[in-house]
Amino acid sequence: MATDSRIAQTFSTLRRIAALAAPYFRSEEKWRARTMLIGIVALNLAYVYALVLFNQWYGRFYDALQNKDAGIFWREVGVFGWLAFANIAIQVLKFYVTQLLELRWRAWMTRSYLSRWMADRTFYHLELARYAQDDGRTPDNPDQRIQEDMQMFTDSTMTLSMGLLNAVVTLVSFVGILWGLSGNFDFTLGGTTYQVAGAMVWLAVVYCVVGTVITHFIGRPLIGLNFRQQRFEADFRHHLVRVREYSEAIALDHGEKVERGQLDLRFGAVLRNYLQLIKQQKNLVTFTAFFGQAAVIFPFIVAAPRFFSGAIQLGQLMQISSAFGKVQDSLSWFVDNYDRVAVWRATTDRLTSFDDAMRAHAARAQQLDRDGAAPALQTGDLAVALPNGTPLLAGAALAVKPGDSVLLQGPSGSGKSTLFRTFAGIWPFARGHVKVPEGAVFMPQRPYVPDGTLRNALAYPNPAENYSDTELRQALVDALLPDLVNRLDDSDVWSQKLSGGEQQRLSIARVLLKKPSWLFADEITSALDAEAEGVLYKRLSDRVKAAGGAMVSIAHRAAVGDFHNQRWTLVPQADDAPAGSARYRLETSVSPAAA
Repeated sequence: MATDSRIAQTFSTLRRIAALAAPYFRSEEKWRARTMLIGIVALNLAYVYALVLFNQWYGRFYDALQNKDAGIFWREVGVFGWLAFANIAIQVLKFYVTQLLELRWRAWMTRSYLSRWMADRTFYHLELARYAQDDGRTPDNPDQRIQEDMQMFTDSTMTLSMGLLNAVVTLVSFVGILWGLSGNFDFTLGGTTYQVAGAMVWLAVVYCVVGTVITHFIGRPLIGLNFRQQRFEADFRHHLVRVREYSEAIALDHGEKVERGQLDLRFGAVLRNYLQLIKQQKNLVTFTAFFGQAAVIFPFIVAAPRFFSGAIQLGQLMQISSAFGKVQDSLSWFVDNYDRVAVWRATTDRLTSFDDAMRAHAARAQQLDRDGAAPALQTGDLAVALPNGTPLLAGAALAVKPGDSVLLQGPSGSGKSTLFRTFAGIWPFARGHVKVPEGAVFMPQRPYVPDGTLRNALAYPNPAENYSDTELRQALVDALLPDLVNRLDDSDVWSQKLSGGEQQRLSIARVLLKKPSWLFADEITSALDAEAEGVLYKRLSDRVKAAGGAMVSIAHRAAVGDFHNQRWTLVPQADDAPAGSARYRLETSVSPAAA
């Protein structure tokens, strides 16, 4: 049963590898890819043929030495030159075409995975699932899988598959040569003499089978260790990036010691796993080195009696050694490449789990019926939950018509931002019906400010070419950022250069630039002083009203209520509420300012 399970697991792995590799060779680049692959296979066959010619050359060359035949010796030196030149040309061309195919394959896979990862907000939903469940099944560090694992997968797949092809073709080509050179092996057992034809072939098979079995048992733990090593390395790198991104906040909080502890913790996991990896690799290298060295002298020991008896000449002895070496190398392909196969297997597992997660996301039924081209905001039987399934809100029926302005309030953690994400259509843990006006703009509390020129950061996500310099500068002035009007073409890390308040004002400048009619704002002035908040909220409110739309805001400051005529409040349910019911209910009222 254990053997059947391992066989099934092997076939399952091969199916996953095929599922990862096949799409490229069926893509729009299929003819170029297939042509290059066929060329690589042909070059590998030519390389093996060159090895066969070299083996034949060994017999003629060493016989000439033994016979002291200078004429044949110098002729064979010339033949060697041509063989060497052809062999070098084949290897160089094979290297170039293989690398070119790997490059194109990786580029196609990367573009394909990036498209799927960025489509339908998959990148966001996978992160939510990972932090909500953290059960080891949700893929970690997708950036590392797209950047590093794909490079390793394409490289290892080409190297190992072509290596295996070489091993098979070499075995087929040389096993006949070795069989013909081996002669018969006679031995007596129980008074009866037995004769074994092709003894060297059988010895090579036994030698390599024993070596393969031992190698598998020694190296089997490497697969899991390599999988974990890639994850630990990615986690360590990810935290380094977070320290860089939040350097100011960490410095102000004097959090260097804590972050150093976190980095040490992650790096410690890297080192501990790597130490186990080294120990397993040491055992594997010890055996494979012994196995390889023994294979050098083994054919000479076996064939020496025939040579000393005069049954074969020096050239045949060298041919036997060369042929045995090629057969042994072919049969030992698994032994020689076990470490790389382990890394390849780990890489494949990481990519297939990532691929499975994206497929599962794409296949998941959409529970929320969202219309993004409605004339007004309207919800029906809306239910919102946390990623762990805890219900926040149930049966909500909300409506906002043009000309309204709504302030959403409630205790921290009550789900205000989650409700906004539901309106935006990015929250996957909601069901019901939502209608949202076309072109509505959603503003997060912490805006994303890309690196590069200021004009690109201001126009984001639209192309900066859509706006004139006059429009860009006026938006900065209206958002109370006059000091930046002459820096449109400056390139910088703006998320580090601008303060939190400046980043929020830059986000408001984007909205003023785009002139949306419907605006959803989540604590967009939390880092501003009261005076700046009042000025900017009035400008936003005036722009939205002038466009015939509406504004829905989340804010804690009472002064923001002056710019809204309605109020939605998330109120905790009573302690005696039935188990499994929503934690909050939504109450609507007229804003005191409007009253």
